[in-house]
Amino acid sequence: MKTAFTPEQLADPEIAASAGAIRKCVHCGFCTATCPTYVLLGDERDSPRGRIELIRRMLEDGGPPSPEAVKHVDRCLSCLACTTTCPSGVDYAQLIDHARAHIEAHRVRPLPERVLRALIPAVMTRPARLRSALRLGRLARPLEPLLARLGLAPLAALLRLVPSPARMPKVSTSAHGERRGRVILLQGCVEPEMTPQVRAAAIRLLTRAGYEVVLAEGEGCCGALSEHLGRAGEARSMARSNLAAWAAVGPVDAIIATAAGCGTMLKSYRRLVGEAVPARDVLEFIDEVGLPPVVKQRRPSVAYHAACSLQHGQQIKAQPPRLLAEAGFDVRSVPEGHLCCGSAGVYNILQPELAGRLRDRKAANIAATGAAVVAAGNVGCMAQLSPALAAPVVHPVELLDWATGGPMPAALAPMESSLRVAT
Repeated sequence: MKTAFTPEQLADPEIAASAGAIRKCVHCGFCTATCPTYVLLGDERDSPRGRIELIRRMLEDGGPPSPEAVKHVDRCLSCLACTTTCPSGVDYAQLIDHARAHIEAHRVRPLPERVLRALIPAVMTRPARLRSALRLGRLARPLEPLLARLGLAPLAALLRLVPSPARMPKVSTSAHGERRGRVILLQGCVEPEMTPQVRAAAIRLLTRAGYEVVLAEGEGCCGALSEHLGRAGEARSMARSNLAAWAAVGPVDAIIATAAGCGTMLKSYRRLVGEAVPARDVLEFIDEVGLPPVVKQRRPSVAYHAACSLQHGQQIKAQPPRLLAEAGFDVRSVPEGHLCCGSAGVYNILQPELAGRLRDRKAANIAATGAAVVAAGNVGCMAQLSPALAAPVVHPVELLDWATGGPMPAALAPMESSLRVAT
């Protein structure tokens, strides 16, 4: 695609990087078949190549973006399915992140939008505030239908995502048996409050594999939520704070993420702040170092939902189902597995109507597998899908922990009698 950036514009490294990405696009249209919003809406402006054209015009013109550009950029999930299918290697992540930052800097949004977009990072990236908000959310959950009828869809969507209360059990972070190494486990901001059982399962699995687990003091949000909102400076500040906290820990073999969205963000630190980190998704790392010995026991059938941030953002596709199969689970593929469930960071809050349609489509495809359990490697996907499915939704690391000697995931308790130890 041709561009017409001025030399002065190209002196900006962000503009230069985006111009290079735009020029790689040949408008072949391969991306349209895998773009969730184009599949739903059939609007060229809601396809990656359509958005690239809108972004090109917006960046070349500079200044306030058109309402059309804002509308269709906002509708992008950042699922990055387009990057998986793009034969030209377009760096769409660079383009969409740059576009959001440009809109944030040059567009004055309506007051309700500004308030919501300020509240999301102010609450969700700070565990203590999120904990209090979740308590209030549980009290207000009965109001969800009323809020939806009153046209307050974002607030109704927030209440729908509020999970039942859960606590982080006490677990040892020391390596079992011969110590093979030392890793940092990203604590995150949303996951510890929404699904604390995932961190506990990850620690048990990693220590059982022979690794000491370190929880770095002073670590905070990875920055993904802020970047999704176009708050690039805020995301960079969070990244630098984390880098300082990890440096204080000393040498480690890897920095492990249990939330796929966080893992994708950590692997983007080189682009964001110019410093790469040895980031690994927990499933990626366990696949590399080997699954601990499996305890013989009946295992339920599992529908593996591939989080977009894992399969597209990090290109981790074969490892999770392979590990689950090695652990004795009957793993079933989900039809249209490349399409997003609608969670996408905070998309299900900002775009609840489209997110709901994607969720229902994904839930129907998962139900069609007939699996007893759903495994999803991202806290957002788990929160998005749980209300729409009859089967329990757990993180794959919970299942792998259970299969290698850990406790059965609490969500599977109703089926315990049918899963007695095989003789």
